[in-house]
Amino acid sequence: MRGALVYLLVSIICAVVGQVLLKQGMREIGPVTLSLPGLPALILRLATTPWVVIGMSLYLGGSLFWLTALSRIDLSLAYPFAGLNYVLILIASYLLFGEALNPMRVAGALLIALGVSLIARSA
Repeated sequence: MRGALVYLLVSIICAVVGQVLLKQGMREIGPVTLSLPGLPALILRLATTPWVVIGMSLYLGGSLFWLTALSRIDLSLAYPFAGLNYVLILIASYLLFGEALNPMRVAGALLIALGVSLIARSA
């Protein structure tokens, strides 16, 4: 069980860092619009933006840790831990990108953390 929790935490950290890097990459690229004619150029741009490539790689690596954790514990226990992504992303986006942090977002994050804590104790 303890090993599975380590795999879950590594997966969560990879996902959060990956998302932060993806956001940074998209800040450099700017707003995009999905259209069939523009899709090849968009894919090329994404594939040649280092922040996006590294972010996607971390996300993929985190998925391997996630799958390893799922091989060891119940999905009903593992999946709520993914809620920690929301809490950590809220903190990271505030600190790194200056995104808004208001009482409702903080309250929501605290409720998620409390829920994860309760589920972890049930194991």
